[in-house]
Amino acid sequence: MTKLAVVLSRGEFGIQAPQVRVEVHISRGLPGLSIVGMPETAVKESKDRVRAAIMNSGYEFPQHRITINLSPADIPKQGGRYDLPIAIGVLAASGQVRRDKLLDVEFVGELALGGELRPIRGVLPVVSEVATTGRSLICPIDNGIEAALVQSCDCMLANNLLEVCAWLDAMDELPRAELKGLNVNNHCPDLADVKGQEHAKRALIIAASGKHNLLFYGPPGTGKTMLASRLPGILPDLTEAEALETASVASISAHGFDPACWSQPPFRAPHHTASAPALVGGGSNPMPGEISLAQNGILFLDELPEFSRHVLEVLREPLESGKIIISRAARTAEFPARFQLLASLNPCPCGYFGDPDRTCECSVGQIQNYRNRISGPLLDRIDLQVEVPRIPHKTLRQTSQSITSSQTIKQQVSRSRQIQLARNKGKSNAQLQGKEIEQFIPLSEPLLDFLEQVVDQLRLSARAYHRIIKVSRTIADLAGSERVAQKHLAEAISFRGFDRGA
Repeated sequence: MTKLAVVLSRGEFGIQAPQVRVEVHISRGLPGLSIVGMPETAVKESKDRVRAAIMNSGYEFPQHRITINLSPADIPKQGGRYDLPIAIGVLAASGQVRRDKLLDVEFVGELALGGELRPIRGVLPVVSEVATTGRSLICPIDNGIEAALVQSCDCMLANNLLEVCAWLDAMDELPRAELKGLNVNNHCPDLADVKGQEHAKRALIIAASGKHNLLFYGPPGTGKTMLASRLPGILPDLTEAEALETASVASISAHGFDPACWSQPPFRAPHHTASAPALVGGGSNPMPGEISLAQNGILFLDELPEFSRHVLEVLREPLESGKIIISRAARTAEFPARFQLLASLNPCPCGYFGDPDRTCECSVGQIQNYRNRISGPLLDRIDLQVEVPRIPHKTLRQTSQSITSSQTIKQQVSRSRQIQLARNKGKSNAQLQGKEIEQFIPLSEPLLDFLEQVVDQLRLSARAYHRIIKVSRTIADLAGSERVAQKHLAEAISFRGFDRGA
């Protein structure tokens, strides 16, 4: 009887799920089980879980020397995902289950001592990778809804080790992963709840349409955070490809993926005490940070100057490249990080500089030091810089019926986004770079002369010059205009508050 069995599984490194071969060899010698192939503590402990699960499932645990190799050996192995393939390998090598199906299916899952299968983290990247091989996958039933999101993969679900063994022995069938019971909840706060602040609302709509970065500044209590929380409600739903990409990142995170938010753009709002690794990701086995969890959605930084300057500076590269690369001694992990930056700040430490109703007690030096916490290059990457002033109290009395709802605005934004994607070959206006700006946003000579005059007067950078052009194109798209007019450029310039010395 052959004492060697090979079972296929998947590892975890970033959003990748590399192939792992679980090789089980049973030989003569003193009873014992050893695991090789860079196993971390949780994997080393799997021998006790596997032994108990096999015995409590009614099978015999071989009283021989068992060697388990997790190949390739240069990939770190962590978590309980290898419990199921190790158990199947032991049973197959000892001849207790059939092995004719082993090379056509892959296994992931953590085992309880009684043989029950428990869910694992990061099953979505696993299913996506398995789908490209043409093989099937067996995973815990509690991962079923998440696994069913990749409809091109034949994914089977099991409650326990006994059910998997019965399937291998052709004694029973396993149910397929289906999207039944998926309750999608796209409820977001309504923009109609915000009274007044029409200029800020207009900026919010423009930002949503073109995926532009946006900064609100103004005294406390004027609605900056309230406005920011309404942005997800006017964004178009994610496409299937975008939703899968976003869900894959969330799947490997500590909090996991919530299927109820399947088509909704993510909204991440880390506290200002967050560290740089918390924001961009890190760890010995790299994990995604807030910027990756905000993939295809919004990263909201409230009270922007309260963040460490070092933390804010790490945003500069991802804002341009749309990805973050985390290098470690052995391997390099790349996470997607194409997000909209939404931020808010007070004009000074006390918050009342320029407020006609309150007296600012900050000195010029204090105000300058406060604003210097945000570097010029970072501000340069924010397309829209909008003041949110205090509004008259009588404005708060107007009824919600007279204000446009988020659902109506979402339809306008979706139409504008569709125009952009069709014209820009699948890109939003904010994503255009270099020659693409000249190709898709041609400006007449009078408009170029007007823009150059403004740029010289405000001493803007080349980056700000191009961002004004992209914002003006979004404004024209919202208006249904085929070409950018001077009024569109003028409105785009009006949203550069900090550049104008406001």
